[in-house]
Amino acid sequence: MLLAEKNWKLIEQISAILMMILFFAAFPVQAQKRIFLPRTGLTPEDIAVIVNDDDPLSRQIAHYYQQARHIPETNMIHLRFASERSVMTPKEFKQLKATIDQLTPDHVQAYAVAWTTPYRVGCMSLTSALAFGFDRKYCAQKCEPTALNPYFNAQSLYPANDYKIRPAMMLAGTSFEQVKALIDRGIASDHSFPKGQAYLLSTSDKARNSRAMSFEKTAHDLVGVFSIQVFETDVLTDRQDILFYFTGLTEVPLLQTLGFLPGALADHLTSTGGMLTDSKQMSSLRWLEAGATASYGTVVEPCSYPQKFPSPLIAMFHYALGASAMEAYWKSVAWPGQGVFIGEPLAKPFAPSLREISPGQFELKIFSPRAGKLRIEESHSAAGPFKLFPPQQAIHRGENLFRFRFNEKTDGYLRLQWN
Repeated sequence: MLLAEKNWKLIEQISAILMMILFFAAFPVQAQKRIFLPRTGLTPEDIAVIVNDDDPLSRQIAHYYQQARHIPETNMIHLRFASERSVMTPKEFKQLKATIDQLTPDHVQAYAVAWTTPYRVGCMSLTSALAFGFDRKYCAQKCEPTALNPYFNAQSLYPANDYKIRPAMMLAGTSFEQVKALIDRGIASDHSFPKGQAYLLSTSDKARNSRAMSFEKTAHDLVGVFSIQVFETDVLTDRQDILFYFTGLTEVPLLQTLGFLPGALADHLTSTGGMLTDSKQMSSLRWLEAGATASYGTVVEPCSYPQKFPSPLIAMFHYALGASAMEAYWKSVAWPGQGVFIGEPLAKPFAPSLREISPGQFELKIFSPRAGKLRIEESHSAAGPFKLFPPQQAIHRGENLFRFRFNEKTDGYLRLQWN
């Protein structure tokens, strides 16, 4: 009964956020078209959705995601193959990858995968095989390093253009209802600036606690950006404000007592969390079922290399810049060849928000992991040249709110820049 009540409250919270999005969308957008904001992350036009037409659940997920995220029809990639298995052979994958490459529009930067199995290609995860192609340099026969992710901690906003890779994330779940709830959480998180907590757990499991050595630095470097709690414990319970949760255990207890905010990232460092449907350890799917919006796990034994798992500091930093969940997670893993990324790819809780609060009066909300200046530039033409409109305003770490007046008939065009 308590669990049902908790789920109902979460549904009400997400519904309220969606109503706010619809409310603000009702304001006139003509003036906003003359105000240019910097790009901070992927958009629906950048994503291609890969669907297996032989899998009814895959078709259902892909259709809902396309409608919910307004993915262009030209970005829908249809395949046919047997899905009731965990592992795809490299030979079969190469044939499918050739079809995917042929059908992918040139402008697409990343993939959303609308199924849960298969999640592995030979010795690689499916998401890494889609990004890099199947290549054994991203595998390890024993406890060895693998090839470096060229996208690791990159400032790039166009991975396909800049690195010739397309990161992928799986819209994974055991039922349509679970994946629909995941997608809805991702959408509800957009521009929401959640005021949650980051929980970094240093556990008693020495073999899986290798990331803990970086936790104090993470808390120090992100002071003023996120509220970060570093605990020496195996158990987190009865917290309803989780935005980040990073730990190292084979099984994470008491997830059912926790509340995750829309947009939350969470994972556990262990050997086979990425074996989504048949792991002897806790599957990374349990994080999504508990309310997280994205997670990560390895599909084959990685050994306890922290480079094969997300760096909390890097993931949180890029998320704070306004990146999507897929970008923040992908940029945080140095050696991702054996790891699978799951969740709602386009969730962007900290992307900037611009809205007209009254005729000619605008409110800009920015989140930043570093101090800087807001530059407002104006021009009479959309093509420029743009000239700096003084004075520059200070941006502090964390959330920033600015209000300004703009008359589209007399002020021309504005370009806003920061970071």
